[in-house]
Amino acid sequence: MSEEQHGHSRADVERFSDAEKPINAAVDADVVDFDGPDDPDKAMNWPPGKKAATLGMVTVMTLLSPIGSTISAAAAKDIMLHFNSTSNTLSAFVTTVYLLGWVCGPIVIAPLSELYGRAVLYKVCIVLFLLFNVACAVANSLASLIVFRLLAGIASSCPVTLGTGSIADMIPPERRAGVMGAYVIGAVLGPTIGPIAGGYLTPALGWRWAFWLMAILVAPPCLVVVLFMRESYPSVLLQRTAIRLRRETGNPRLRSALDTGRTTREFFRCTIFRPFKMLMMPIVFLLSLYTATVYSYLYLCFTTFPQVFSLQYGFGSGPSGLATLGLGVGSILGVLFCGGVSDKLSVYLAKKHGGEVKPEYRLPSIIIGGVCVPIGLFWYAWTAEKRLHWILPIIGTGYLGAGMIITYMAATLYLVDAYTVYAASVTASNTVFRCLCATFLPLAGPALYERLGVGWGTSLLGFVAVAFIPLPCFFYMYGERIRESKHSQAQFSAI
Repeated sequence: MSEEQHGHSRADVERFSDAEKPINAAVDADVVDFDGPDDPDKAMNWPPGKKAATLGMVTVMTLLSPIGSTISAAAAKDIMLHFNSTSNTLSAFVTTVYLLGWVCGPIVIAPLSELYGRAVLYKVCIVLFLLFNVACAVANSLASLIVFRLLAGIASSCPVTLGTGSIADMIPPERRAGVMGAYVIGAVLGPTIGPIAGGYLTPALGWRWAFWLMAILVAPPCLVVVLFMRESYPSVLLQRTAIRLRRETGNPRLRSALDTGRTTREFFRCTIFRPFKMLMMPIVFLLSLYTATVYSYLYLCFTTFPQVFSLQYGFGSGPSGLATLGLGVGSILGVLFCGGVSDKLSVYLAKKHGGEVKPEYRLPSIIIGGVCVPIGLFWYAWTAEKRLHWILPIIGTGYLGAGMIITYMAATLYLVDAYTVYAASVTASNTVFRCLCATFLPLAGPALYERLGVGWGTSLLGFVAVAFIPLPCFFYMYGERIRESKHSQAQFSAI
């Protein structure tokens, strides 16, 4: 049985640390392995309908998660009035504390998924997400609302953390970008839908109904996921088969081909720190820093749009929410571009350079996104500053949305292709860093605009985005050499 038949490529298997290398089933009769490369129990061999249903559930959860993150943005003013608070920082924090949950959640969710599987985490977390949104709706103090928002964010981080791992379980690399595009549409549309829904619902029914609406939206998918979500993680599938065969045969020596030999406590202790260890790897750190910076701009817009469009154009709560449509449309165009181009470009570059597909062939797309981001920021900055027609700054945010999603998708595809064995952990490390920045940078938004104005305040962010443009070019040229260096291999072995 070759390494490829375990669901990982030979290069992936070689990256396992010595303690985690899969056991060779060919030399041990007590090892339980998949029944050949075409075993129907492997998620990679599931029927198209079963794959589509599973990824559809993951995509819907991924859509609902960011809706929850921004639905309170337009209601922040009403929430502050209700709880007799005048703090602009707290007003922004009610929205961004949810992203702090996306920082905390992956730290535990990623290792738990590698131990117990993805399906059980999806089920537990969506139930908790429903309950904590109800808790937000009935919160009787600002402190309790912030705590429940944090807990809702932790629960909702599950599909964001595990979604790329589920795709890697079921979809081969040469078709992964297109499926990733469909999955990311949920993450793209969610942040845009939230402020629109909250902007119109809050004046009509009050701020609590923003959270009741979330609970109503989550309830049907929650029932479907609990009833129909199936496990796809190869390691857990083999472990379950080994347990069943031990019970049926009475042979206690049977074990999974992907069994690391560690106890549950040892495994969890190792994996819970893995996202942080991976974040210390130069490529993972720098790409995560880049995507974190760009992603935080998105939430800076969500938390400052009511202020900017109210002062500059006299927009009310509802129209200020509609201003996020530019980000949404731009993000969808970014998804279509990256989903349609990334796989084809990777195959083209592989043929041009000898036929081997390398993760670095995902990186040229980031250059396009990297150029779009500062264009969007400068466009939005000065059209809003000069109070030109309101459609112009919204068009500018379209470029920002496209650049953000292209950068995010291409960087995620690169990291998943480069570290497939630990797809959930590398996604978690990226998510933790990205959401940490998105939690706290927007808190500086009101003060930034008060001191520098919309024009120079946003331009400052644009200059930072310009400084990042050479990064994907550097990794395209030297990324493989860095990944295969002795230092990087030693770091990976220590994970």
